[in-house]
Parts: sequence; structure tokens; C-alpha cells
Amino acid sequence: METREKIIIIGGGFAGLQLAKTLNNRNKKVIVLDRVNHHMFQPLFYQVACGRIEPSNISFPFRKIFQQSRNTQFRLTEVKEIDPANNKVITDEAEFTYDKLIIATGCKTNFFGNKDMEARAFGMKNTQEAISIRNHVLMTFEKLILEKSRSDDGNWNIVIVGSGPTGVELAGAFAEMKKEILPRDYPYMNFNQLKIILVSSTEKPLAVMSSEAQEQSEKYLKDLGVTFLSGEVVTDYDGNKVYTKSGKDIPSNNVIWAAGVTGNVVGGFPDEKLVKNRYIVDRFNKIKGYDNIYAVGDIAYMETPKYPQGHPQVANVAINQAKNLGKNLLKKNAGDWVEYEYKDQGSLATIGKHRAVVDLPFMKFQGFLAWYFWMFLHLMLILSVRNKLAVFFNWMWSYFNKDSSLRLIISPNKKNGTLQ
Repeated sequence: METREKIIIIGGGFAGLQLAKTLNNRNKKVIVLDRVNHHMFQPLFYQVACGRIEPSNISFPFRKIFQQSRNTQFRLTEVKEIDPANNKVITDEAEFTYDKLIIATGCKTNFFGNKDMEARAFGMKNTQEAISIRNHVLMTFEKLILEKSRSDDGNWNIVIVGSGPTGVELAGAFAEMKKEILPRDYPYMNFNQLKIILVSSTEKPLAVMSSEAQEQSEKYLKDLGVTFLSGEVVTDYDGNKVYTKSGKDIPSNNVIWAAGVTGNVVGGFPDEKLVKNRYIVDRFNKIKGYDNIYAVGDIAYMETPKYPQGHPQVANVAINQAKNLGKNLLKKNAGDWVEYEYKDQGSLATIGKHRAVVDLPFMKFQGFLAWYFWMFLHLMLILSVRNKLAVFFNWMWSYFNKDSSLRLIISPNKKNGTLQ
């Protein structure tokens, strides 16, 4: 009887999950390792942070996803190191052997070595961080209503560093929250003092998109009352003030860092296997120098004629690299393997209700239609029908009522560490 090839996938993000689904119920033994027990739909984290949708609506337990699988298993554990010489993955609780290993560990927030910023500002790369932002911002207003005499400007400023899609979408959502929701929740507070400040190192928001998208997104931000600081590089944050290279200091107790990502590298590989904190891979996603170790998604650095500096770290690349690798792994003859080629399907971002920008390879558009297109696309990408319906219901309720019922503050109980 033929022994099934054992494939270990580290990470259950867009790339890891897609690869596991491609190999599901095929003649392979697949083990997915992750330090959390669920897949997260990261594009909508900002809506969790602003109390628009529940975390559970965009989180999908791996054991539920593979409940009916005949060949895929999941293990909740954190990978510490890889031992390529012995084909082993070493975790904090066990060791796993493999025939083939795929690293799909994705990215984490890049603070560019700024330890103060890392310690005091919020990133937004996982569910816990998104919930922490929601907790902290809501707690700010709960404290303000109790301490009416306190005149700390920092309490009234929400500072978002980075003007990519995450930063722009956060700024737009908080601006709408300021206008439509907070005055109803706190009727005796004057929210004219609340400023949403978007700090950008570039002259325009959404620098990777078209000039039309940049111009329109800046207009949308200004229409919503967001303060857009262009050409400003943040140098430090002491917990009370954000400092910029130009000499500005911005008081804030609510700072969200959305200014970059870096690879979640696993130990066990020499430095020469990395470029920009990503594993150097060939056109088949094989890490150079190894016959049975691969990297896919954000953690993979693949140079092609079209992308000599590597591919953008976006979900579309991760999903399609994983699909391509999965199909190749199922082929009996290695000579039949197909090289990966990225087909840019465009980019998009939303900046509040009826405000969005879309860049497609064949056309660009903004406004009403772009906003509906953004909603439809994200809804279709959510995994289960139940979750699609839950998100759709929340969006429709918010659309007609200009409100949501999800502004729960869930924080650790200081006495015993339980949640309350």
C-alpha cells in the first residue's frame, strides 16, 4: 500500500488555508499548524475595531473548516524553529516530521525598529489587536464622561499612522462613528473636540493606487472631517504625544500604527535565504537551496520579469500562489509543474458610506458604484454562507439606521484575569 506524502503547512492565513483547501481530500496527509485556532478575514479588521461587525463574523475555526476532511488535520501550537536537515518542525509543545513543508506565516506589523511605538501604539494584524483598539477607544469616552473637568487633548485625538488602505479605511470609519454614533451614545459630550488625524509619509493617501484614486480619497477624507497630514514621518510616541520628523507633536492616547508590515520569519534558516524579511523562492515557490521546503504568500519573495522587486503583499497574490503550488503538488511528474505568474486584478479601498475608490486593470471608478462593488467583493470573499448573511445584516442595519449594536467593551478582569 502506497504511503501518503506528509505535508505540513505553517500558518492558516489566506495562503495557508487556500493551500490546505486545494489539497483537501486528496492523496496527501496534510497538517496545518497555527498559533490561533481560526482563520481571520483581515480586510475587515478595521470594522471590528470600529464596532461595525463582530469578530466571530470574520473568524473561522480551522476544526470547523476541515470537519468533514479525510486527510487534513489541525494542531494549535506555535512554531519555534525548523530543522531542515532532519525534516522537522519544532513547536513549543511537540515536534512534527514532514516530507514537504510549506511556510505561510504571513506578516506582522512593522514598527521599523521603534520600540516605543511598538510598546505603546496599536497594530491591527489579528483579531485580538482589532478588539483591543475597540476597547481602548470606547474606554476613552467612558473615562471622559466621568472626568468632565479633565482637559487632556490627547483624549480627543485618534491618530492613525499610515495612509494605505488600512489607514484610510480606519480613518473613514472613525470619522463616521464620530458623526453618527458617538453623539447618540454620549449625548452630553461635545464631539467637536474629537479629531481623527491621518499621518502620511506620502503626499497623497493610497500611494500605490492611481492618481485618480489618490485625489478622490483625499477629498473623501476631508469631506468626512479627517485631518490629513501629508509628507510627515512619525519618529516617536511616548504614550501622550506623537512626534514627527518635521518637529510637530500631536497629543493622543489613541494611536494606531498602519504604516507597514514585515514577514513572520521562522527560525532555522540562514540570513542569505531572506530578502526584505521574506524567504527567497523560485517560480514554483520553492525556497532556494531546499528540495522540499516552500514559502507562499506575504512571506515569499519571488522575482519575475514583471515583478523584479517581488510581488505586492496582498491577499490575491497569497491565494493564487497557494492554488498554483497546491495543483503542482498534486501532479505526479515534477516536469509538469507550472510556474507562478501574478495577474494583477486591481485594488480598492472604502472611505466611509458611498465613498470608495476602485482601480481595475481595464477601468477606474469612484463613489457610489465603487462602494457597492467593494461591499459585494468583500461579502463574496467571506467563507461561509452564515457569516456572509451576518455581515450583510450588520451592514444593512448600519446603512439604514446609521448605527450598530456591537460596541462592547471586553477587557481582562484585573482581579483574576478572566474576561468580563
